[in-house]
Amino acid sequence: MPTDESRGGRADGPDDELAELRARLGAVEAQEAQLARQLAARPADRAPRHRARTLLAVLLILLACVLTPLGAVALWAKSQIGDTDRYVATMAPLARDPAIQAAVTDRVTDEIVKQLPVDSLLDGVAPDDRPKLGALLNGIGQALTSGITGLVHTQVQRVVQSDAFASIWTGVNRDAHAAIDRMLTGQGGGAVEIRNDTVVLDLAPLIARVKTALVDAGLPLASRIPEIHTSYTLVQSDAIPKVRTGLRVLDLAGFWVPVLTGACALGGVLVAVRRRRAVVAAALGMAGGALLLGIGLSVFRAVYLDRLPAGVDQAAAQAVYDTLVRYLHSAVRVIVTLGLLVALGAWISGGGRWAGTVRSGWRAGLGTVRRVAGRAGLRLGPVGRFVHRRKAVLGWAAVAGAALAFVLWSYPTVLVTLCLALGLVAVLAVLELLDEPGRPGRPV
Repeated sequence: MPTDESRGGRADGPDDELAELRARLGAVEAQEAQLARQLAARPADRAPRHRARTLLAVLLILLACVLTPLGAVALWAKSQIGDTDRYVATMAPLARDPAIQAAVTDRVTDEIVKQLPVDSLLDGVAPDDRPKLGALLNGIGQALTSGITGLVHTQVQRVVQSDAFASIWTGVNRDAHAAIDRMLTGQGGGAVEIRNDTVVLDLAPLIARVKTALVDAGLPLASRIPEIHTSYTLVQSDAIPKVRTGLRVLDLAGFWVPVLTGACALGGVLVAVRRRRAVVAAALGMAGGALLLGIGLSVFRAVYLDRLPAGVDQAAAQAVYDTLVRYLHSAVRVIVTLGLLVALGAWISGGGRWAGTVRSGWRAGLGTVRRVAGRAGLRLGPVGRFVHRRKAVLGWAAVAGAALAFVLWSYPTVLVTLCLALGLVAVLAVLELLDEPGRPGRPV
């Protein structure tokens, strides 16, 4: 039979276990209470700091959005001044524009007809015959003027529509490129200059070419035409002094405005508490700033054309304006495209449900391709294991390479931007295909 001591030993065992459990429970409760206090105190300690970081990030990103259109205009102004080939490429299409050709033809024709020395026809006539010939010329004066005007117009039109005009136009603009700086500062001189509120182009080289064509066509009087420095209006607006001042400031700023824009955007992302959201906000905001610039260019175009004097050819003025801002419109499209691509990439790499679904589908599709290749006998071996260990680093290196290529590209277009994005996606796809963790039990 069991003794009382043995009963007591068995009776004391459960009490000791119960006390131990209670002690452990008390320790757990104490830890939970301490953790709760820490969690309760953390928002109070960090909320002001988070609010300050968020406010600073918002201000930096807003500043980047505001500077984006100014940076685009600054680069455009700098490229037109510092790059002769760029300026010539900007103006070259105007030589083939029908509206410009028609306007130049009419302008040069009027100037040459006014300078033709018709009175010199009497120089080689005997004094006794001059009255009769003078009366004859007076009788057919209107028909003679119309005939000469038609001949001159035909010859001018032939020159303007030939390859010679394109060559003259390119040469004039190349020689005039040095005057663009004077144009922005408002100082005259050179083939391009500002007269009050009008930007004009000297057509003297074209008139010299037409004079030679007229002599060859049987009008020797054209050889007696003096040197003519007639002007063709490129831009005319009472807003030119204000625009000139703004462009001069942006030209002096040069590429520093875009650099400051990028620094503000990067600083806003780094300071932000939720950086991925900050990337999306900065990318979309900067794309929106560029889009506002594009809208502003269209609005200014309508206002500019509406305020032109009555005698100005609307079609030619429209062609000049569209040509001058052609590369600026291209920059707007590039910034909008790049902003949308960056925002899309940041969203896909985030933790949202739809983003996770997209990533899962991406990995599943490439995983299927990798398995099919494995069944076909493809073994990656050390390459696959290396990619598995370094995939994140390799992926960020690919992103940095694409960004560097975009920055170093002289004048990226929308096509260049999309090609770089597709190339980056292709590199990331290759990394995913090469990602092979290795067989179980082997080190990776």
